[in-house]
Amino acid sequence: MSNFLDRACSIPCRWMFFVGLLLSLGALQACSGGETKESTASESTEAASNGNLMADAENMKDDGKGIGPVTSVEVGAAVDAAMASEGEKLFEAKCTACHKVTDEKYVGPGLKGVTQRRKPEWIMNMILNPTEMTQKDPTAKELLATHLTQMTNQNVTQEDARKMLEYLRKIDG
Repeated sequence: MSNFLDRACSIPCRWMFFVGLLLSLGALQACSGGETKESTASESTEAASNGNLMADAENMKDDGKGIGPVTSVEVGAAVDAAMASEGEKLFEAKCTACHKVTDEKYVGPGLKGVTQRRKPEWIMNMILNPTEMTQKDPTAKELLATHLTQMTNQNVTQEDARKMLEYLRKIDG
């Protein structure tokens, strides 16, 4: 390297090259901060479990309600027509790019009969929390493996998800 510098640069040029190299190394050292983070036992467990999502899902107790904010849903024996109508509008705006209300697969699964196959909580959690559901819920993981497309989060409220559930109940009527 010194032969290259001797031929290519004068003494001030070489000096500037080495100063620049030293400054670059100093900047790299400063960016690293030199700090180390102590990990807690829970972080170690989390890191270890994140390596095998299938094992995580298999080890979870599956209550059929899914993973997410909805733990209990009260549904009446009869479909609430007003709520179902609002749910239909939301469904048309947010879901029809990937789902049909028949049993026909589109991008995602057909939704006919979903309210008979799944608990209301599971349906709402899938609407509200699709990424975590497909990572941790056994049924959602199976659907992802079958359809090979991650459902996108449509950023709906829990109230909106409840309206879409009511629309799906109406379809399955």
